[in-house]
Formats: sequence, structure tokens, C-alpha cells
Amino acid sequence: MILRLTLAAALFSGTAAFAQQTDLTLAIQLEPPHLDPTSAAAGAIDSVLYSNVFEGLTRFTETGAVVPGLAREWEISEDGLTYTFHLAEGVTFHDGTTFDAEDVKFSLDRARAVDSTNAQKALYSGIVEVAVIDPMTVQLTLDAPDGNLLFSLAWGDAVIVAPESVEGIKQTPIGTGPFKFDEWRQGDSITLVQNADYWGEAPYLSKATFKFISDPTAAFAAMMAQDVDAFSGFPAPENLPQFEADPRFTVIKGSSEGETILAMNNKQPPFDNPMVREALSHAIDRQAIIDGAMFGLGTPIGTHFAPHNPDYVDLTGLSVHDPDRARMLLVDAGYAEGFTTTLKLPPPSYARRGGEIIASQLRNVGIETEITNLEWAQWLEEVFRGKDFGLTIVSHTEPFDIGIYARPDYYFQYDNPEFQALMKLLNATTDPAARSDMLAEAQTIIAQDYVNAYLFQLAFPTVADARLQGLWPNQPTQANDLTKVRWVE
Repeated sequence: MILRLTLAAALFSGTAAFAQQTDLTLAIQLEPPHLDPTSAAAGAIDSVLYSNVFEGLTRFTETGAVVPGLAREWEISEDGLTYTFHLAEGVTFHDGTTFDAEDVKFSLDRARAVDSTNAQKALYSGIVEVAVIDPMTVQLTLDAPDGNLLFSLAWGDAVIVAPESVEGIKQTPIGTGPFKFDEWRQGDSITLVQNADYWGEAPYLSKATFKFISDPTAAFAAMMAQDVDAFSGFPAPENLPQFEADPRFTVIKGSSEGETILAMNNKQPPFDNPMVREALSHAIDRQAIIDGAMFGLGTPIGTHFAPHNPDYVDLTGLSVHDPDRARMLLVDAGYAEGFTTTLKLPPPSYARRGGEIIASQLRNVGIETEITNLEWAQWLEEVFRGKDFGLTIVSHTEPFDIGIYARPDYYFQYDNPEFQALMKLLNATTDPAARSDMLAEAQTIIAQDYVNAYLFQLAFPTVADARLQGLWPNQPTQANDLTKVRWVE
């Protein structure tokens, strides 16, 4: 009996000591162009760093709720113009420097500065002043009430950085989060390690490696060989049934905030003509794209709004697939013989696969496309910043981002004063019913203006080792928050 008990104790001890894996290799499709989420539009940056390395005053949970981050509580003045944030104490950056209100002021002033390169600078333009009340209290004064402020502060673009380390964060990000940056092997992977001095609840993982695999075939091979432990946003939906049938894996079919659109350059002929934009929208067969590029994963949309949002309006009827109507509109617009334009595609498989299908559909109504496949950094430079394109396909994964249509200098260059006034009024409105009415109107305006061809809401499939728990099933923002991820037996 003593021998058996001793043996059992040894086996139990061995299980406790060696069965619990604490490192993770997580594959994603896109590599970030650099590692500063406050100075680029690339969601791939947030997919590695959001809530892992960098934190903001507020943050999104996996449900999309906004909860306290580095600001533990706050008060809002009765007129809605003053927000007073009380900061978490005992917080340090990864280089050992102390986090305080001066860092908040520096970060928000930098984000809204005249020369700011922050991709969401417009979200913070209503902040008139950021004042340090004391080391743990900061006060924001607005030029008008902003019902979205706490939401906007949860974006990756509003994370808090330190003046001591900001110059180097594109290559060496230094934040306050539960993981520290360790290594970037460009073209291959980024490694994070646990921050032993983290001010909040310690993560389960001691190390996490983000592996970049852009090719769908390579993604399937890596998962089947278990060279990676999970693939977030798995790019080959045609292979999901094989993983579902394999007990080694769990398949999570989540949703995202990604409105996938065929974007049109509204200031470049012929897309400055609304009839041409409408013709293009009727030439597109959404379901054929979803079936052909996404193997059925995706929800058709008729405007730039997520179908899972309670304020979503189904406007797909405004742009039903109707090639004959598309040809008629092109004749009325003066393009009876059609035209040729560019179609510049970023790396994701929804864009590359979808682009070939869309090119065929447009050819059917007389529109020829010159396809160019771009790497992500090239797309950002040519399309997003340079506005050098006719058409492009991209999924806008930022949450609740219909406000981008109120920015005339945004890459698709839609300039509608009526819409801009509506967004300004929406931002100043807090009544839920009034906001719902305004959002319905906003969705309708851009759908009736055929600003872009709205394709589908991007699904978010994840394939993971069956022993993994804590991965986000959905993407309320583009992130892979690892704070709750762990291995279980």
C-alpha cells in the first residue's frame, strides 16, 4: 500500500509538473508593417499587440463591451464636456519607467496633433485639452459632447505610450501590458514573453510566438502537422470540415467587425459618377463571392455596418445582382463600351480569391480590371495613403467605423456634407433611440450613394489545438488577446 501511494504521488507530481504547457505558437496571416499601433492603419499591428503589449485607458472585451483599462474609473460632467479619469496605480512600462498622467497627456496630445500620423486621428479631434490634475488623475475637455469617447479610447490607436521610448516603438514596442516584446524575425514571427512585473492579473502563458503564414495551403499544412498550436483567422475555409472531423482540433466559427467591400475611388473618373458606382454594385454577385472565395462563410451586407449590430439595416435590396441594369446604367453614364480600371489587392485570401471572381463579374458587363497583388505595406502606401487606385478589396475590421465616410480625405474620398453633418450630430447625441434613427439614416445614405460595393461581413474561423482554452471566438476589434489563454488536459 505504501509503495502504491508513493508511486501514485510520484505520477501525480509528474503530471502537475510537466503536463501544463505554458508557451504558445499562434499563426496569423498578415505580418505587421511595423509595431506602433498609434501611427498606422494596419490591423495586423493590433492583432499582435492589442491588450498584450499595449493598453489604453479603456479596452474592448471579447464581446465588444468597453471596460476599464489603465483608467480604473471616471466621471463625466453633466454637460458631457469633461471626462476625469482615475488611473491604475503601481503600473510601469516594460523598460521600468513609471506610468502616470503625463504619459496619458503625451499619448493623446500626440494622437491629435496637427502632424499626427494616427490612422484614427479624427476620433480624437474633439478633445480640446488634456490636463494633468495629479500623477494619477487626468482630465479631458471636449469641444462638444461625444457619446463615443469611451469607445474611441478603447481602439488600438489610443493606447498609452511613453515619451522615453516612443521613438523606437516601431521596432521595439514598449507598453504596460501583460506581455513584453522579445524578438521580431521579420518575414517569420514575433515573440512575446510574460511581463513578470505586470500590474494586473498575470497571464497563464510564459511565452507566445506569432507566426506569419500568408498562403492558405501552407496554413493547412502547418496546422495538420501541429507546427503551430492555433491559427487565428484561418485563411482556408474549404479545409475546416477536415479539422472538425479530427479530435486533435477545435474549430471556432466566429464573427468579426470586418465589412468586406469593393472600395471605389470616388474622386477618380469614372467612379466620381454615381451611376457608374451603382452599375458596379449591380454587376456584383455577393453570394457567388462568398461561396467561391470564402466557401460559404460570410454574411451579405448592403451597407457599411455589421449585421450583428442591433442598429443594422438590411439594404442589400438596393444593390441586387442585376447585370442588365448594370449595363444600362453604364450606357446612361456614357460608358456604353465599358472601361478599364485598376484593381489593387492586399494579401488576405478574401481579397486575392475574391478579386478574381469580381474581375470576372465586372468583365461580364464590360468593365475590365488590371489586377495588381500588393503586399500589405505597399497597399498602405499606394492605396490607403496615396489614393492611387480605381478599385480595391479590403475588410474594415475596426468596430463601429461608419464615421470614416465623414472624412473626405479618407482613401475612397467620399465627400458628402449632409453625411458629415449627420455624423457630427450623432457624436453629440446620447439618447439611444435618437442614435438608432441616425444610424439607420447614415447606413441608407451611403448605400443609396453607392459609395462602395458592399460585399459581406467577414467570418472569423479559428483552428486550435483541442487543449487550448481562452482564445477569443469573435473579433470585436482586430486582436488576439492572450491574457486568458491556457492549456488544459
